[in-house]
Amino acid sequence: MPPPRWFADQRLRRLFSNAGILLGGKGFNALFSLAGLAIAARALGAEEFGVLVLIHTFTQAIGEIAKFQSWQAVIRYGTPALDSGDRPAFQRLLRFTVLLDGVSALAGMVLSVLIAWFVGPHLHWPAEVMPAALIYVTSVLFMVTATPTGVLRLVDRFSLLSVQGTLGWFVRMAAGLAVWLAGGGLVAFLAAWYLATVVAGLFLIAAGWRELRTRGLLEGFRWRGEGPMTHGFPGIWSFVWSTNLNSTLELAFTHVGTLVVGWMMGSTEAGLFRVARQVADGVAKPAKLLVPAIYPELARLAAAGDRASMRHLIERSALIAGAGATALMLVAALLGKPLLSLVLGPEFVSAYGVMLWLIAAAVVGIWSFPLEPMLISNGQAGTATRIRAWTSALYIPALFLALDHAGLAGAGWVRLAVAVLMFAAFLRPVLRWFRQPAVQSAG
Repeated sequence: MPPPRWFADQRLRRLFSNAGILLGGKGFNALFSLAGLAIAARALGAEEFGVLVLIHTFTQAIGEIAKFQSWQAVIRYGTPALDSGDRPAFQRLLRFTVLLDGVSALAGMVLSVLIAWFVGPHLHWPAEVMPAALIYVTSVLFMVTATPTGVLRLVDRFSLLSVQGTLGWFVRMAAGLAVWLAGGGLVAFLAAWYLATVVAGLFLIAAGWRELRTRGLLEGFRWRGEGPMTHGFPGIWSFVWSTNLNSTLELAFTHVGTLVVGWMMGSTEAGLFRVARQVADGVAKPAKLLVPAIYPELARLAAAGDRASMRHLIERSALIAGAGATALMLVAALLGKPLLSLVLGPEFVSAYGVMLWLIAAAVVGIWSFPLEPMLISNGQAGTATRIRAWTSALYIPALFLALDHAGLAGAGWVRLAVAVLMFAAFLRPVLRWFRQPAVQSAG
């Protein structure tokens, strides 16, 4: 049976529709996030802004390390449970993933305080700011919200995820503006950003719980059920460990990069690098929203063994997203310098050079965005983890060397080179899987 035409393909339309819902909110999110950063940058100056960025980035990194990506388990194992009407199995899955979230949140909070105590001085956090920084890192507790995220994605409530993301950045912007107008300094900005994290985390938990209750999925639910929580979910422990390690390795290309810059070059350069990465993330954001949207589609197709539809969905979504990102890269190259000066101030224009390299790396990643979800959806999370492991192992030492020999621009060169290498590494097993006979696809 021939594949449906592009714009008649219901899966492709649903994929971009769900991503579009997220993007609608993320449009405001991008505006609020840029405004929040601009307010902090103009109020604090490049050096103190860099300290704020380093403290926040450190906290995010610890949160990602501690957090199991249990939202992926909710989608992978929850999809067949809901499709078959097996509510008890779905509730067992919820008990398991909520327990993972709770334990990892508490562990992350303790870990963040202990590590910050020793690492903070090496990241150029001033001694007078350390008490506030140690309090700020406890916001990890409100960052570990993977289960409600998975629930909302599973039931196609992407609009609530959009609201949650926008809400966090709106509070950060509004509270930051209040601090600026009141003449507050770095500690006051830490308090404002902490508040934003708490509000966004609590909203997401409440939204996920309400959605479950509205759909009747909590009827008969008990926190202490009979039998093991993982019963009926073969390989779930291996899956959650692999996805956790995979997301931890991804930190090398996000938060850890900023921390390495701060460690080697100081808070001012870390602030410039963070601004450059923020712009690159903004270019990549529309396509990145396709990643959570494509997981449910691939999970359904994998469960049905529909290899042809999987291939067409991957090819078409990558082409559309990649073409759009390439166009945005050209716009950033033309308007980057005047916008940096206008929004953040003249002292941040020096972020332009590394920004272009990071945007180019982001565009390469966008062209390859469906490849990793495809591997994970077909039970090859281990393969994805191994690719991230060895590319991360190459990236971190290369980043140190590049910063030492070429300064901030070197960080951009290395990031682009590794992005190209990762694209090729993910493409190889995907092509190999599609060449296999269909009877082997389930493995």
